[in-house]
Amino acid sequence: MHRTLPPPDVRRSAPEPRTGTAHRNAKTARTDPGSGQRPESRGPTVTGNAQIIDRALGRIVAGYVFPQRAVEIDRAIRARLAAGEYDALDGTALCAAVTAHLQEVCPDKHLRLLWQEEARSTETEDDDAGRAAFLALLREQNQGIRRVEQLDGNIGCLDIRRIADAGEGARAIGAAMELVAQTRALILDLRECRGGSPEGAAMWCSYFFPDDQVHLNDIYERSTDSTRQFWTLSHLPAPRYLDRPVYVLTSATTFSGGEDVAYTLQALGRAELVGETTRGGAHPTGRHPVTEHITVTVPTARTTNAVTGTNWEGVGVRPDRAVAAGKALEMAHQEAIRRLS
Repeated sequence: MHRTLPPPDVRRSAPEPRTGTAHRNAKTARTDPGSGQRPESRGPTVTGNAQIIDRALGRIVAGYVFPQRAVEIDRAIRARLAAGEYDALDGTALCAAVTAHLQEVCPDKHLRLLWQEEARSTETEDDDAGRAAFLALLREQNQGIRRVEQLDGNIGCLDIRRIADAGEGARAIGAAMELVAQTRALILDLRECRGGSPEGAAMWCSYFFPDDQVHLNDIYERSTDSTRQFWTLSHLPAPRYLDRPVYVLTSATTFSGGEDVAYTLQALGRAELVGETTRGGAHPTGRHPVTEHITVTVPTARTTNAVTGTNWEGVGVRPDRAVAAGKALEMAHQEAIRRLS
């Protein structure tokens, strides 16, 4: 049996995470596709599959984090276009076909053409507008924190569906951590976490280390040809969770920002992962509207973990204890009680 505690509220922000000196003041308004962010771009009305594909490929060639692969993608998709493979397709069918072909050339799960039923404006190009949409989505979803629980044996459990921004989301993250501060062990349930903010991932991880001296990862950005370092934070709005067991639940659905938290805590030996191998998307991504209904997502950066020197792209994060996602919570709970008995 367990009891559900009231969800934390959201009111104020916390300090930005520390980065490398050269990039500490760089503006970051990028998230992964799982975040729900929808930046917009200025351009003429796009009609016809040739124009749709041409515009999407233009974004990929200009922004994809691996330029040579972008050239290969462009060549392969244009060959299919010239052969008439997309002539009879539209809407979701066109997006599905192009996405499959993009990932056939380059198996990057963040590289996609997406269809949305609701028409969206393409009249402005503004990273701030995209960031605003991302933050609004997180507000609607309680900064990604679905549930805070106290399980039998005084084991805390946080159900996290998205990784919040470290600014606006700091208060909610801190409130959640405050509610589990007196538990004997903690379970982070990331089985339904589909992504979010790199800064937020660093904040979540910071709670499980004693100070700001832990190097988490680096993110290289193609557009600036620079690398930003992510470290644990020196100041947090709630007590750190130290010297107690931490378990992270994963599934084949866990993606991007959720994978970041799981991979980082595992690599640093701070958490035991229970569940399934995750989906495998490690590249921070921008979203660009092609038409009112079609968006192309373009990975523009790559993550390198400070411990492993690599990331989870294409392979996912492998659990320490493999079990079906539906049984992961029970297994982690039982293991926590056994370990503390």
